[in-house]
Amino acid sequence: MTTSPDQALITIARADDTTFGILHSRIHQLWSLRLCTWLGVGNDPRYTPTTCFETFPFPAGLTPQDTAHQYTEALASGAIIPAGLEPPNLEANPALASAEPGGTAIKKIVSPPLRAHASAIAEAACRLDQLRRSWLNPPEWTQRVPEVVPLGLQASPYPDRIEPRPGLSEADAKALQQRTLTQLYNQRPAWLAQAHAQLDAAVAAAYGWQDYQADMPDDELLRRLLELNRQRA
Repeated sequence: MTTSPDQALITIARADDTTFGILHSRIHQLWSLRLCTWLGVGNDPRYTPTTCFETFPFPAGLTPQDTAHQYTEALASGAIIPAGLEPPNLEANPALASAEPGGTAIKKIVSPPLRAHASAIAEAACRLDQLRRSWLNPPEWTQRVPEVVPLGLQASPYPDRIEPRPGLSEADAKALQQRTLTQLYNQRPAWLAQAHAQLDAAVAAAYGWQDYQADMPDDELLRRLLELNRQRA
């Protein structure tokens, strides 16, 4: 995790959809809003690493310490896996499943129940991400432009730029400018709420909360998270 020079931007350096999904779930949002700091005249919530991220009790086996190698369900979205972070071939080398030291994390990640939970979270997170991207950058209004290839490389390590299509009407160009995440979540269409509900259910299942329901009170979820936090502390 890094912060910008002015401490206003928080970046979590991960390359797997499982962690992305956990951090975008209602469960993490509730924890963050309860422990965040507040800023400005509008008393706006501010995500702070020490109180929101470092204290958050991730599902067992899917904590940042367990998944530092990022062998979790990567990457449903088709993202590029950095060199050296590819999942091990356990069929070719079964010893990796119980290798020491550090093998405990690998052993947890490749266990069938945990793998199933990680996959479910990754798939739900990927679906949410794809739906949001399609709304933010409709293909009929935008185009992908490859980034330049740095000297000495065969391909660009940077993602494609997304630009308005040439000849876009003034009305469509103006409408495209309004396609922001803030606008999307202010509107919160049914498809967005449904995608988040699916993600929340997958994350709750990873905690083992079989009684989880979308209408479960916030205080009950926070109580369970606090209990986990105290156990691990």
